[in-house]
Amino acid sequence: MNPALQGLITIILGVGGCVGYFWSSNQLLDKVFFPPRGANAGRNITRANIIRPWLFLLPALLALGLYLAYPVVETLRLSLTERITQPDGSSIYKWVGAENYVQMMREPKFWEAMRNNIMWLVVVPAFATAFGLLAAQLTDRIRWGNIAKSLLFMPMAISFVGAAVIFKLVYDTRPIEQEQIGILNALYLYFGGAEPKTWLTIPIWNNFFLMAVLVWIQTGFAMVILSAALRGIPEETIEAAIIDGANPFQVFFKIKVPQIKGTIVVVWTTITIVVLKVFDIVFAMTNGQWGTQVLANYMYDKLFRANDWGVGSAAAMVIMALVTPILVWNVRNARREMK
Repeated sequence: MNPALQGLITIILGVGGCVGYFWSSNQLLDKVFFPPRGANAGRNITRANIIRPWLFLLPALLALGLYLAYPVVETLRLSLTERITQPDGSSIYKWVGAENYVQMMREPKFWEAMRNNIMWLVVVPAFATAFGLLAAQLTDRIRWGNIAKSLLFMPMAISFVGAAVIFKLVYDTRPIEQEQIGILNALYLYFGGAEPKTWLTIPIWNNFFLMAVLVWIQTGFAMVILSAALRGIPEETIEAAIIDGANPFQVFFKIKVPQIKGTIVVVWTTITIVVLKVFDIVFAMTNGQWGTQVLANYMYDKLFRANDWGVGSAAAMVIMALVTPILVWNVRNARREMK
């Protein structure tokens, strides 16, 4: 869709929402469109009450349809077709069914991306949640805890690309005769290393070096949410455990953690959804080379480098299929916690 048209539709939706709010909050809808007239007054008020909620919902529904439902349907259509460029530069789409999915699954790079995404799913949510929980507990026990929380939360204000650039400098490699500006190589040589390592080209381990960037970013998010949950624990349960002779570790693992288990799960699944869509870090640091490919970067390569819209769209549908069950479960779990 034309970007100018999208912008115009967005403005219309915003204006429509404001008008709907103004009408409903000032009861102009009742007075202008449904003025009370004798015996029909009650019917008019009922009709206005039915219509009023849709004045709020319609802009949101239109926005969801334009920016969510339409792209999903269009991506699904593209994943089932092959784009053919005509001699005059125009394109036609040939229906090929599941051939794009079959072709994608025959490519080693796709399975490399799947394997790496599974590694990210195992490592990043676990470490980010664990470090966030540890930071939340420790910062609540010191006087300058708020300052510590601010420092730990700062990476959340940095874009993924910015964080990737920072860590690319951390992993930087210079010849042995030059001074090392990469912290990791400087420490490696200081403690007896023979020569600098190109950390991002070491198979398997380079994936963990990339994961460290996302763990660094998401730890602050986990800390803030879990810190609020820890402060919501009733003091009576902690005092009772201390009176019964529980040590600090027992209080933490047997009293506090079980009471915030739901919050821990929500944080875990939220980070998991972020991990499934990870792209910026890999793109900026390795571009999927040296065995670091992930699904989102694989999709980008197919769509915008190989110009293979069919396979690229198929990869996008795979990412959506992996994210959707976790997202639905997360929403249901959150609603269950609110009851």
